[in-house]
Amino acid sequence: MSGYREVANGLRIAINQGEYKPGTTLPKQEELAERYGVNIKTVRQAVGLLEAEGLVTAIRRRGTVVRQRPPLRRLGIDRYSKRKWKYGDTVAFIADRQASGRTWNRTDQTQTVNLIEPDAEVTDAFELEPGSLVYERVRTVREEGHPTHTLASYYLPAHVAGTPLVDPEPGPAGPGGGFSVLTLQGYEPDHMSETIFARMPTPEEVERLALPSGEPVMILIRRTYTANDVLVEFARGVHAASRFSWTYDFALPE
Repeated sequence: MSGYREVANGLRIAINQGEYKPGTTLPKQEELAERYGVNIKTVRQAVGLLEAEGLVTAIRRRGTVVRQRPPLRRLGIDRYSKRKWKYGDTVAFIADRQASGRTWNRTDQTQTVNLIEPDAEVTDAFELEPGSLVYERVRTVREEGHPTHTLASYYLPAHVAGTPLVDPEPGPAGPGGGFSVLTLQGYEPDHMSETIFARMPTPEEVERLALPSGEPVMILIRRTYTANDVLVEFARGVHAASRFSWTYDFALPE
């Protein structure tokens, strides 16, 4: 008799070989139990393992659905190229969509904007005095209606007050997005640092990103500076791990 790992492996192979295509529903658990000669509990454990791997997701009243593959490409350096936002109208998440051969709509990005007292991490990044305020711009990005990631950016009021960056309307902050706005304000982005790590999501993140059970999130911490090393944006992103592949191209340093 097979264990749940063997059942999961059989289903994984079937998914990867195209027997169960993205968007289709796996056979009912009773049918899988009969096929693999196991009980329903073993099938549920196997499906739970595949769900944790991001291969399938349980949808109420529909069953276990094979998730869409491949994931979106999340570009590295090239997604921030000045030719895209300074000399064009392509912001970072749109560059990812184009590289992945996907379309996008303005309503794929929605945001809320508030003037807040920042937490310790943001306060330290900007070297602020206690009681200082910053603008917090929190975006939720979706593909075909499904959330892929959130991004919270923090700005100094002196840099962005009265600009499209504090406008909560859906979509990018005008042609070229936030980097273009900062440039027009005299704070052109010149260099940045990104830190990326994985962890399990909080309950709020599970709900907001509609994550299946067991799926981790990828956390992005981004700091964007002018040529004079003035910090103009501190950002935190939370990405559904199975939604993205992360690509970085760079020259090897001497």
